Amino acid sequence: MARILTKTYHIPAEATLEVIGGKWKMLILCHLTKGAKRTSELRKVMPSITQKMMTQQLRELEEDGLVIRTVYNQVPPKVVYELSDLGWTLKPVLTLLCEWGDQYLNT
Repeated sequence: MARILTKTYHIPAEATLEVIGGKWKMLILCHLTKGAKRTSELRKVMPSITQKMMTQQLRELEEDGLVIRTVYNQVPPKVVYELSDLGWTLKPVLTLLCEWGDQYLNT
């Protein structure tokens, strides 16, 4: 999928931070590296996020091609989120951030 960039970035890290930056997106991505999750499962591991913010962040991650949203036609409706192939390319970055955070907390 080709992206149409409407903004000019001065360094590549700027684009990265725009896509995964903020308080919640990286946390959502980290949890999805452990497997596909329903919204309710994400809310359980991220109790401080509101439903509105969870929905907004998941939509943005989906629009940016990092997350795949699958809707199952059943009653009640079932929606599952998982990392896309592009999303999986972030796993090494997310792992390094977690390792750095662990070292920082233990110093």
